[in-house]
Amino acid sequence: MTNCLILFLQPSNHVLTEDIIFREVTPDNRLISRRLLTKTSRAPRWAEKFLPAHMAQKAFIIEDSIVDPESRSMTTLTWNITHARVMGIEERCVFRVNPDNNNWTEIKREAWISSNLYGISRAIQEFGLARFKSNVSKTMKGFEFVLARMQGETPTRTLAESATVKARETALAAKEKAKDLASQAQKKQYV
Repeated sequence: MTNCLILFLQPSNHVLTEDIIFREVTPDNRLISRRLLTKTSRAPRWAEKFLPAHMAQKAFIIEDSIVDPESRSMTTLTWNITHARVMGIEERCVFRVNPDNNNWTEIKREAWISSNLYGISRAIQEFGLARFKSNVSKTMKGFEFVLARMQGETPTRTLAESATVKARETALAAKEKAKDLASQAQKKQYV
């Protein structure tokens, strides 16, 4: 049997409750779970006036997960049940071992955002997408921090931040190169 590390982290501060609804190990050794999560999830200010006070501050989420030690992967499918008619969000994450380096983990994250509110569904979907992108960034920073702590180190920058710095440096170098080329071209024009 292939070794598979399963990391169960203590919930973040925004996770109020976690309840296991269903869990089983299948005959082929996969762990299948369904959980109900209650999270703090502040509704946008413009939406708060349309919601009961206790519903504007938290959201109920269902998460299905499959841990497969044979393929050394974990797949999660998560969706909201609170305010799903206003804005439904489904997210699927697949964590697996990188085929080129067994010490690396790849994640493929997909999301679908929908709304059934006539006339403003597009605006709600755009809002949902912006919030999702912001939350993904925070999630990855937290994930990288936990992994670094498990390895006995605390990075000064996360991988995402390092990539952003490198991209800025590359863009600045390209800008300087373009200025230099433009200056050379201008000089040749006068010769």
